[in-house]
Amino acid sequence: MAKGSSKVRYDQSSFVYGSSRLRRCWAAVAATSGDDDERETATAPSDDERETAAAPDGDREYMKALSGKTVQNAFLAQHRPRARHSTRYPSDFCALNTRSMRSFQECRLRLADTSVKWLNTIPTAWISSGKQAVSCNAAQGSSVVSSSAKVDFLKLQNGSDIRGVAVAGVQGEPVNLTERVTEAIAAAFAAWLLNKKKADGLRRLRISIGHGSRISAHKLQNAVTLGITAAGHDVLQFGLASTPAMFNSTLTEDEINHCPVDGAIMITASHLPYNRNGLKFFTSDGGLNKAGIKDILERASRLYEESSHGSIQELEQASKGEVTNVDYMSIYASDLVEAVRKSAGNKENPLEGLHIVVDAGNGAGGFFVDKVLKPLGAVTTGSQFLEPDGMFPNHIPNPEDKTAMKAITQAVIDNKADLGIIFDTDVDRSAAVDSSGRELNRNRLIALMSAIVLEEHPATTIVTDSVTSDGLTAFIENKLGGKHHRFKRGYKNVIDEAIRLNTTGEESHLAMETSGHGALKENHWLDDGAYLMVKLLNKLAAARILNPNAGSKILTDLVEGLEEAAVTVEIRLKLDQNHADLKGGSFRDYGEAVLKHLENAISKDENLRKAPKNYEGVRVSGYGGWFLLRLSLHDPVLPLNIEAPSKDDAIKLGLAVLTAASEFSALDITALNKFLQQ
Repeated sequence: MAKGSSKVRYDQSSFVYGSSRLRRCWAAVAATSGDDDERETATAPSDDERETAAAPDGDREYMKALSGKTVQNAFLAQHRPRARHSTRYPSDFCALNTRSMRSFQECRLRLADTSVKWLNTIPTAWISSGKQAVSCNAAQGSSVVSSSAKVDFLKLQNGSDIRGVAVAGVQGEPVNLTERVTEAIAAAFAAWLLNKKKADGLRRLRISIGHGSRISAHKLQNAVTLGITAAGHDVLQFGLASTPAMFNSTLTEDEINHCPVDGAIMITASHLPYNRNGLKFFTSDGGLNKAGIKDILERASRLYEESSHGSIQELEQASKGEVTNVDYMSIYASDLVEAVRKSAGNKENPLEGLHIVVDAGNGAGGFFVDKVLKPLGAVTTGSQFLEPDGMFPNHIPNPEDKTAMKAITQAVIDNKADLGIIFDTDVDRSAAVDSSGRELNRNRLIALMSAIVLEEHPATTIVTDSVTSDGLTAFIENKLGGKHHRFKRGYKNVIDEAIRLNTTGEESHLAMETSGHGALKENHWLDDGAYLMVKLLNKLAAARILNPNAGSKILTDLVEGLEEAAVTVEIRLKLDQNHADLKGGSFRDYGEAVLKHLENAISKDENLRKAPKNYEGVRVSGYGGWFLLRLSLHDPVLPLNIEAPSKDDAIKLGLAVLTAASEFSALDITALNKFLQQ
């Protein structure tokens, strides 16, 4: 047994996915559908889900009103001590009489009732194994759905992720990511993974599970664990983790800590409101694409449907999967520390004397202070919101959010820090602030990363999303000597395009979106907010070898010469699907018609020039600036981005769009009119 890990075995004879009927169903699902080896372009909802909402104070009272057992067990799950020994459930813990149960749901409820009673009698050491939250399933009665309820699994798909409502209490948002649904999805992922690896049904997979700080994290972690272990596969529970670390666990060579794993699941919903949650899936090839997610949801739907019918039969040979707790974030963080030390000639404390503050937004990024910066010698006083809190009480953990950026900027100024770092909820995005309080995000962060990468790989191609500025293009191509390849919105689109370019012989080492998602070829094309910040720290550490007083001005100087627009705005033009012009039709077809009409109108205006190479929507330059009107892949919305040297010039660009858009009655142009009238 590895130090820092603990292992238990689930006796599946009592779990919903442990029945012989479901095992036959699971095996049948595993045998269907082709494997998903081809990469397809899949747009992640990086722009369409950025409408966030702060949790009202009343929701805190709602949480306090939850069952006492739920609160107790959630507390135990969050604050359990780390086990240092092997732990196994007693063999009679799950010895339930399945003969008399008429449905899977009855089995689940009886197990839940038993587990609550059992929890009150077990030693603390057993609680530390991480399985105590099984009893949360019992207390969360509101999340249990009827076995006959119909679930539209495909509605849970959001690009290359799964997203849903996991916590009740918000009016008009019924819970659709229940524990039973989550169990089915987890079992379906295991089936999909077996199929991808072309393994037979007897192969035991090893799958890692991590979660963010959301209040539904523990119950979904246990649902995922049940779905996988009941199918006969092993689980590594990482607890609070970052999304990049989960992918990394499929690559780490560490036999003592049971890595690499065959697949990984991250329970997260990025920066969305507290009642949401979701799942991200990884193999050693990277994150799953849109086609892979659809395949898994279709399998899950069949599993769920099958498990809701018929009686449970006596189990002769129950499937058993082992669950092991691993402190993987320490392993992941140690790799980041070594990367910085290496850049500084293997100096033990290359950041000694530097004052760096971190804002984790009460997400999963707090580890960066204690596990990365302090071991490197940095001073971290003034770091804030490091404690995980799924209600996100201080600000939305989003590097694009103005309030969030104001918070980290103020922390830098108040503490007279050399550098500020901010992460999103699950640490796959990040941004920085220099010692003067200047924000290094969006186009500036891409410019900074481009400068670093092009020093290492001259003339390489930088792939970005579609809303990057003309000033960034000039900076990359004219000052840095690289090539700017502006592609579609969505981090998965950008990353996949960079990978595609490399296969065609065009070298690309950086794929980055204005949202803060950034992936490097050297880091397996993983969009890792912590790794991006490590690249900045590498630059600082190397500079301090020559000049011990070097600070963040080293970074600021790298983006000198980047032209930035005085006016930058995004306006969302919504399509009214109930309008007579659109009712019964496709909002996508209607939106495409709007774009085509705009394109034709632009061709007749001598002051405007359509971009010669464009992959999304209609991008036009004129009046010293540019605009982009595109169609959202997920919502009936046409986002309009405008950048210009003055408000008057921005209005001229907006009027060009308004003239064409006014002819489409189902397109709500209220927001555009408001901007033009300011």
